[in-house]
Amino acid sequence: MPPAPRIAIVGRPNVGKSTLFNRLVGKKLALVDDMPGVTRDRREGEAELLGLKFRIVDTAGFEEDAIETLPGRMRAQTEAAVQDADLALFVIDARAGLMPLDEHIARWLRAGDTPVVVLANKAEGSQGDHGIMEAFSLGFGEPVAFSAEHGQGLADLFGAIRPHIEREEDEFGDDTEGDAEDEDYRGPLKLAIVGRPNAGKSTLINKILGEDRLITGPEAGITRDSIAVDWQWRDFDNEMRDVRLIDTAGMRKRAKVQDKLEKLSVADALHAVDFAEVVVLLLDATLGLEVQDLKIADKVLQEGRALIIALNKWDVSENGSSLYQGVRAALNEGLAQCRGVPLLTISGATGKGIDDLINAAFETREAWSKRIQTSLLNRWFDEALEANPPPAPGGKRIKLRYITQVRTRPPTFSVFGNRLDELPESYRRYLVNGIRKELGFGAVPVRLNLRGSTNPFDKAKKR
Repeated sequence: MPPAPRIAIVGRPNVGKSTLFNRLVGKKLALVDDMPGVTRDRREGEAELLGLKFRIVDTAGFEEDAIETLPGRMRAQTEAAVQDADLALFVIDARAGLMPLDEHIARWLRAGDTPVVVLANKAEGSQGDHGIMEAFSLGFGEPVAFSAEHGQGLADLFGAIRPHIEREEDEFGDDTEGDAEDEDYRGPLKLAIVGRPNAGKSTLINKILGEDRLITGPEAGITRDSIAVDWQWRDFDNEMRDVRLIDTAGMRKRAKVQDKLEKLSVADALHAVDFAEVVVLLLDATLGLEVQDLKIADKVLQEGRALIIALNKWDVSENGSSLYQGVRAALNEGLAQCRGVPLLTISGATGKGIDDLINAAFETREAWSKRIQTSLLNRWFDEALEANPPPAPGGKRIKLRYITQVRTRPPTFSVFGNRLDELPESYRRYLVNGIRKELGFGAVPVRLNLRGSTNPFDKAKKR
């Protein structure tokens, strides 16, 4: 595995570097005192911030003494730490404002190659406002308002450091709660077949397997338990792909489900959806699309599963073209939260379209498991905001700061900013649709969470 990204904390004495170090490592490893110069040697620790892991290096307060003195040798250690780091966190005291030594450190940092993020510490309350404004003059962009003592500003710090330390070569291991799932997404495709009773689910699976593995017949509701069958599919490149097919009980309208056994069967089918990766909703082409089909599809999408719609019994359907267009239009209207769900025509009796269905399932799972690098994601995000800026309700601008993908399967994103509770749902849909269209997620369910940044300087919070 590649070494963890390294962040060095730098700044003049007594600005709170060691307090920040302890905050990030989650332990009181570094001594902290009001007396300047407590830290002398570099101290390293394993840090984690909102799922982002890295090594953090605490350094001595930067002073201008000659190299042969103790403060000079301490400064040499700091310089070496910054040279070896992927990012330097330049800490200033927001309450004290900029000092001449801060400006000297800034000139030194600008002369080097290490990226720099300015952290305005001790910014709780309003006493640090002036120091934060002064920090813009250092030339490193917008400072992060922070309080290492109280843990305020962690989300903003996360957004500032992550683009600098992301490992380009580590596509799936750079963050997040979804890593364990990311690693095994190329395992057997977990494919559940759902639909109303007598849509032909078991017949389809038998045709796929080439054997009468499941009981079928004209009676509705033959299948009660969810049945999983392992199978191998020879793909279009003549490679064998593992598939776990899951047959489920037919789902009728809830009002019609009175029998206890049927209730248990439906509950088992819903449980199978939870553990599937891709769900095929099978429609009876001789009956068309009904409200119950849309309810099943909506349930699948709410659970975050990737969805494919298959029109079965296509070999005996009539007016195929108009039927297909009608179902497509109804799906776009009824599933507005996920337009463009794949719609295929198949026949469980003859086998028509089965290879296309399985291939689409693998492609859909790949999109469902996709992770976008944060740098690419935020480039798209900036362009989306520029093309269509957030509204300003009441004349007050809603500020969206950055976006990060927090997990896959389903793709889940968090947007950080201010006044997000006033962001219209229409703008949220604009972002989700952009993610699907511009970043290659297609019609898989995409979740977008809005997380307000902790900002002690938000005047609305001071009232």
